[in-house]
Amino acid sequence: MSAVQWLNGEAFAVLGQHVIWSDMIGNTVGLVALALGWRRSIWTWPAQFLSGVILVAAYASAHLSGGIGKQLLVIGVALWGWRQWQRGRRDAQDGSIAVRFATWRERGLLLAGTALGTLAVGALFTAVPELSWNPWPDAYIFVGTLAAMVCQARGFIEFWFAWLLVDVVGVPLAFSSGLAFSGLVYVVYLALVLWGMRDWWLRSRARTSAAEQTALEGALS
Repeated sequence: MSAVQWLNGEAFAVLGQHVIWSDMIGNTVGLVALALGWRRSIWTWPAQFLSGVILVAAYASAHLSGGIGKQLLVIGVALWGWRQWQRGRRDAQDGSIAVRFATWRERGLLLAGTALGTLAVGALFTAVPELSWNPWPDAYIFVGTLAAMVCQARGFIEFWFAWLLVDVVGVPLAFSSGLAFSGLVYVVYLALVLWGMRDWWLRSRARTSAAEQTALEGALS
């Protein structure tokens, strides 16, 4: 038995849903990656890379080409994000990753890019049925995941909002596709996302207050 065959073998069944090893392991690593992202640990990126590699096998077993494409995208963006955070740590005085809200211009570019990307990918999936049996939800998750990871790499707090929007579609799609563990993990993602959003928000406010205090002291000196 090859490693791929073992990964796509059944681990256990719960509530009539069969859970395969690749789905369980890949999403567990994904949860670890999200928790590391909340802690602003650079190890979130290799964890996301590993999760993407394993989940390629899970989506292949469910014949979800859109999901496979999404995980290949995760793998590529994880490498880019890793480099971005390494650069951010070198530039920061204390070696930490700075987080902030995106500017209105950056938000506009993200929203426009996400909308246009979803339309383009959805049209592609519709025109080539072999790529996805559920083109528009797949396109939404595919492009939404890219937007979320770009926000994370840039240290934008909007990263957490983007993941929330992806989860809204990801949970029912995972259950309907037979990837029960993915659906359950998305529910846990929701709790981590809310927690991480609060933490990054507070850090951003503290950083802004410190910068304003430094500026005030400089003006008075």
